Amino acid sequence: MGNYPIVRDGYIFIAGALGLAVLLGLAVHPYLAVVFVVLGVYFAYFFRNPHRNIPQDDRLIVSPADGTVQDVVHMEDDDFVKQPCNKVIIFLSVFNVHVNRSPIAGEIKTQKYVCGRFMPAYKDEVGFENERHLLGIENSRLRITVTQIAGILARRIVSWVTLDDKVDKGQVYGLIKFSSCTEIVMPDNVEVLVKKGDKVRGGETVVGRIRE
Repeated sequence: MGNYPIVRDGYIFIAGALGLAVLLGLAVHPYLAVVFVVLGVYFAYFFRNPHRNIPQDDRLIVSPADGTVQDVVHMEDDDFVKQPCNKVIIFLSVFNVHVNRSPIAGEIKTQKYVCGRFMPAYKDEVGFENERHLLGIENSRLRITVTQIAGILARRIVSWVTLDDKVDKGQVYGLIKFSSCTEIVMPDNVEVLVKKGDKVRGGETVVGRIRE
């Protein structure tokens, strides 16, 4: 996915809304067109892909998404990380940027898509019950997982990468359409630098630092 200001998946929504604006404005009433013009503008806003300044220090792990840290949870083990770790849960509202970015540079070693429910993304159970897509990324220093989780409005998870792909830190790799949640799991040798309630920006906010 290139560094375009609007991701390609958004164009069909924008074109559809503006097309309906023209059609209904001519066939029914101009005021009706305004509703769909506003909707088209919102879709352009929602599918935006803003430039981010990616920290280059390879000890730093960046946020995979924009949003609010919903919780930081200690875990005794993770199927991919294979050691005690910490999970940072990020809630994305419908007003946040919804592209996902790789938290580290590395290679995708595992990929798992799980069908599930569509509970509101702020509920604690969503990471276990909702539709989700998990990537395990590895480099010479660590392993992490990052999971896109669908919400009550987000019923479509998009990924533009697959197994054995190499990703750069901060690279856009996927998208969750509308309100959703993203989780990142980091091993215990990573110091977590965010807390519940913090606002984060994908690819830019440092959520963890590898302890030397």
